[in-house]
Amino acid sequence: MTHLKARSIPPRIQWQLEQQGLHPLLARLYAARGIQTRSELDYELKSLLPPALLTHAAEAAILLADAVEAQAKILIVADYDCDGATACAVGIRALRAMASDTGATVDYLVPNRFTYGYGLTPEIVELAATRSPDLIVTVDNGIASHEGVARANELGIATLITDHHLPAAELPAADCIVNPNQPGCGFPSKCIAGVGVMFYVMLALRAELRERGWFAEGSGRNEPNLAALLDLVALGTVADVVQLDRNNRILVNQGLKRMREGKLTPGLRAIFRAAGRDPSKATSLDLGFIVGPRLNAAGRLADMSLGIESLITDDQARALNIAQQLDALNRERKAIESGMQDQALIHLETLDTGEGAGVALFDPEWHQGVVGILAARIKEKLHRPVFAFARGENGEVKGSGRSIPGLHLRDALDLVAKRAPTMLLRFGGHAMAAGATIREADFPYFRELFAQIAEELLSPADLTRTLETDGGLESGYVSIATVSLLENEVWGQGFPAPIFEDEFVVENQRVLKEKHLKLRLRKGQQHLDAIQFNFSAAPGNTIRAAYRLAINDYNGVQTPQLMIEHIENIG
Repeated sequence: MTHLKARSIPPRIQWQLEQQGLHPLLARLYAARGIQTRSELDYELKSLLPPALLTHAAEAAILLADAVEAQAKILIVADYDCDGATACAVGIRALRAMASDTGATVDYLVPNRFTYGYGLTPEIVELAATRSPDLIVTVDNGIASHEGVARANELGIATLITDHHLPAAELPAADCIVNPNQPGCGFPSKCIAGVGVMFYVMLALRAELRERGWFAEGSGRNEPNLAALLDLVALGTVADVVQLDRNNRILVNQGLKRMREGKLTPGLRAIFRAAGRDPSKATSLDLGFIVGPRLNAAGRLADMSLGIESLITDDQARALNIAQQLDALNRERKAIESGMQDQALIHLETLDTGEGAGVALFDPEWHQGVVGILAARIKEKLHRPVFAFARGENGEVKGSGRSIPGLHLRDALDLVAKRAPTMLLRFGGHAMAAGATIREADFPYFRELFAQIAEELLSPADLTRTLETDGGLESGYVSIATVSLLENEVWGQGFPAPIFEDEFVVENQRVLKEKHLKLRLRKGQQHLDAIQFNFSAAPGNTIRAAYRLAINDYNGVQTPQLMIEHIENIG
């Protein structure tokens, strides 16, 4: 069951925002999201938190600057999701620009997720060692890679870890670690993505090289404009679904601004084109649901090096060719996911999950690269924390989990590890997403223990889905101008896009493609078109609906349309 709950709007704050020149609708929306003054919506680059606040960023800059001056071989070891790919591309582009014509080399390695698993493992270090690097730089991984760092130390390879994941009690013995979540780091933006961490390290490196006179007149070296990388930073930040605090909103806003001005890396421009989207109208939703999934498809089904190559090439033709491959992989991913979801629903029919607080599913035919998306879909359907497992090698199964508010998934796995010390072979993650590897024979025990722990950690209120809305929307605001107004703002995790709720009379309804519901609604004297994707039940004559405002573009004619998120029958 879903409960609609309107956000509280402090009237005085709303009034103050209006007096400071904010559009009345935006004033209301921002007041409900905790914004106190218009200055908090200043997204200029000068408002970014300074790199000096990020613990060890200066030491990382010295390590990298020394390597550049020594004409060293630098190898970036990336993660295989969109955050990792964009972080790698930021590092490659920035380091190559700053190390140009020096003899220093900058390359990357992204491990196949099915062969090597996650993080800087000893096996990945051995693979990296075949390229004889002097320095390994991790992006979006490494904070839990004790054994891999130890192996690098044995081989005489220096290591710089840049990551944002939560660390364990003990940190790896790396030469330098930059992670806002490590103990003692006072960087205020704890939710910065991996790509954001790498961007900050590159800012610190440029400052260090500037201090050394690296870009001085007569050096023959140009100081790079790192703002040119903000399209990549914005993409990785949105795609990793990190909380959009003010610092992250600045990064995303600046990246979107560059996209809309046509200042994109060739790969992003090509992906927009392959997806049939116009980057001059780029929004946060485009990054999260159009561009990000196409990059992620490479890491899920093939090799993320394909995605990284699309982001680091300056060859327009090559970028478009790769973008078309990514588009094809994404279509394949959707087909695989659809089949797995059908199978998962069959599994659910045979399991007693109605009262269970946590769900774990396994099918030997499922694809390892898509279990995370599957877990997310089932979580949305059940409003329960869900783990989905696929068969790996050597008798192991690899699972990906997604959670709901109220249950920190990595902490739940930590409890599993404490109660069954030998069961979890590997695990890690965040509050809302995590991964785990277990023996196939232990899956029934994991399913039972995970359900038990979820039952302990979640209250009955947590298990009721609450959809927060922004209340009713005045009829005058149902317009294309309002859609444009809202799309120009930055929305995302922790700073959600507006959802409104109102009562409507259903004048007409029909089903499209056997799964989508097309509606003609009336509110007072106003007639509105609406659509609900993947609807579950036909509405009655009078409904209360939660909806987003969108544009329907049909044969070149644009009209406002309601995108229905939830329907309650009231008559």
